[in-house]
Amino acid sequence: MVGIILASHGEFAKGILQSSEMIFGEQENVKAVSLMPSEGPDDIKAKIKEAVASFDNQDEVLFLVDLWGGTPFNQANTLFEEHKDKWAIVAGMNLPMVIEAYGSRLSMESAQEIAASILTSAREGVKIKPEKLEPADTAKTGAVSNQQSNAGAPGSFEYVLTRIDSRLLHGQVATAWSKTVNPTRIIVVSDAVAKDDLRKNLIQQAAPPGVKAHVVPVDHMIKLGKDNEHFGGQRALLLFENPEDVLRVVEAGIALKTINIGSMAHSIGKVQLNKALAMDQKDVDTFNKLKQAGLDFDVRKVPNDSKEDMNQILKKAQDELNKRK
Repeated sequence: MVGIILASHGEFAKGILQSSEMIFGEQENVKAVSLMPSEGPDDIKAKIKEAVASFDNQDEVLFLVDLWGGTPFNQANTLFEEHKDKWAIVAGMNLPMVIEAYGSRLSMESAQEIAASILTSAREGVKIKPEKLEPADTAKTGAVSNQQSNAGAPGSFEYVLTRIDSRLLHGQVATAWSKTVNPTRIIVVSDAVAKDDLRKNLIQQAAPPGVKAHVVPVDHMIKLGKDNEHFGGQRALLLFENPEDVLRVVEAGIALKTINIGSMAHSIGKVQLNKALAMDQKDVDTFNKLKQAGLDFDVRKVPNDSKEDMNQILKKAQDELNKRK
């Protein structure tokens, strides 16, 4: 795996590492190095060398630095000269850039390939409100991108991910999962959210560049899933708040195969099973019905997490609920 060094003046690199792992999950072979006010060029150069030495693969290293021409960049560049056939440096580090680099490592094994791939996300991550302040060519480019990503011949949806997540569309979905499954549309399926204009607006704004986000009631999703005339070429990422809504869709004839289970928040009557999942008896019964319907379960928050055993989770949930009776 390509090693990544985040380098900055002050604690910026450490902060962006913490923020990016909150969104994408804990990362291996990623180090943050900081140039502190009392330190000089030799100090950060030594930190960079130490970070590189800790990587499993020291031949492929990507530097994401805060400022082109600054001391962190300059010291990384002195080391880069000896490895410029494989290493890469990208300046102007921001959170979209870092997250995109994490996602790219899942399918790319070259630091220079990743460096080239993350520039678009880094640039598109810089936006402004009100939108009228944005340059006309930027807005035009975004519109063209959306049109291209949603083109397709007549046919039904391809469901690239169906996920249960009580938080719905948030950073892990908008970045980690979207990067992995490449949807053209994200569809939040929720009766409650469909009635909440504020939440709908926030979800639509949280969609990654080039992807349209929609919020629809469960019954409307059933209609969309049965429409074989308008959705060819559409790669749909479905987000549900709970398993009960998934079961409604499945029982209505929508052909889902695998359910990714990312987060189910704790509330009164539920048992906490791990950091991310809490269930009550209704949830357990619903998952068993989905299992009987032939669906598989993929229990993990982000793509690079290890999958958990859903059978063991359901057994633990039932045992804990039985103790309360």
